[in-house]
Amino acid sequence: MQEKQQTPCENPLWPCAMTGAVACLSGFEDVAVVVHGSSGCYFYPASLVGVPIHGTFLVENEVIFGTESRLAEVIRELAGRYARIAVVNTCVPAIMGEDMGDLADEGQIIVVDSPGFLGDLEAGYRRALDTIAPVVDPDVFGVNIDGVCRTDPFCRGNALEARRLLSLAGVPIATTFCLDRYAATRRAAPFTVGTNLDLASGVGTSCGSLLGLDAVRETFERLDAEIDGADPRPVMDEIAWADARIRKACEKYLRRFDPPRAVIAGGHAYAAFAADLLDRYLGAEIACVAARNGSGSSGDGTTRTTDFSVIREAILDAEPDLILGSTYEAAIAPGAAFVGLTPPLRDRVALSSHAVAGVEGALRLMEEVLNACINRNRHSGSGNADNF
Repeated sequence: MQEKQQTPCENPLWPCAMTGAVACLSGFEDVAVVVHGSSGCYFYPASLVGVPIHGTFLVENEVIFGTESRLAEVIRELAGRYARIAVVNTCVPAIMGEDMGDLADEGQIIVVDSPGFLGDLEAGYRRALDTIAPVVDPDVFGVNIDGVCRTDPFCRGNALEARRLLSLAGVPIATTFCLDRYAATRRAAPFTVGTNLDLASGVGTSCGSLLGLDAVRETFERLDAEIDGADPRPVMDEIAWADARIRKACEKYLRRFDPPRAVIAGGHAYAAFAADLLDRYLGAEIACVAARNGSGSSGDGTTRTTDFSVIREAILDAEPDLILGSTYEAAIAPGAAFVGLTPPLRDRVALSSHAVAGVEGALRLMEEVLNACINRNRHSGSGNADNF
């Protein structure tokens, strides 16, 4: 019997399109985001984005008799306090077919029709960006940063690392999608670098990714060719320094322990980056790579699934030494070393701005992997962990 496929709204592993739209829009500090739906539709993204958002909190009688008056009431309360008000339509108003076009005509109001059934987080994120319609100004000298998303635990760290690397190379920073002000979307630069290719903005000409040392090198070589005055040499020096540090630490680890058998789960871009890093430096056996976004298998050996039973079976079959993923995957194999790569990451305090992208991102991820594996070996009595 064929298993029933969950809709994005029903699936706890990967947020739906509505949440993706909220994550995109809440990255603009002067935009008020209104979730036009029930309290459940509001509280889920509100728990993930880490900044205040607003809601209409629709109840039964409003669903029956119409939601326009409730939405207008919330908008009046917010008017004048923000540069723009973004209304994210959820499933019930979308199914009702209420026309909110008149709101958008007022100029200050942005209406994003992104109900959960539209698809996954990436679909909603792109729907919101398409609605904003960023404007590329050919006279803006600099580079945009994209792939920054409020639901990502590495959101701020990735943005800071991208800005650091661009500054090292003497490249001016233009708009950050999406961790900026709304006005910055009206004067984006002609070139863009990405911190997460799953959330590529499509704004301007892409000069590459910052996920992985090789990708950073290739991206800054491209920037050197495209941006007058760019000097990639300080970044290249950092790449060489980071590569040497990672190799030295991993060689020391491998003198004492076997390469770990790993399961990796998360967004496709992060999961593929982590798999390459573990294979390259630790010679890890990658038992399974489960990408949250998309479905089916891809040519790189990644299984694209948000079916928790599929991921659970893969983890139990693999008996991994190491899991990179979320709290869900960690709970399946509590004896494995664990490194957080994707939400939810529960029962952990996160105050500092860790990165996955850039030079610091690669260093940080390998640092976390090595420390987690050493602690596991110490508790299991394997090797000579006490003298590492």
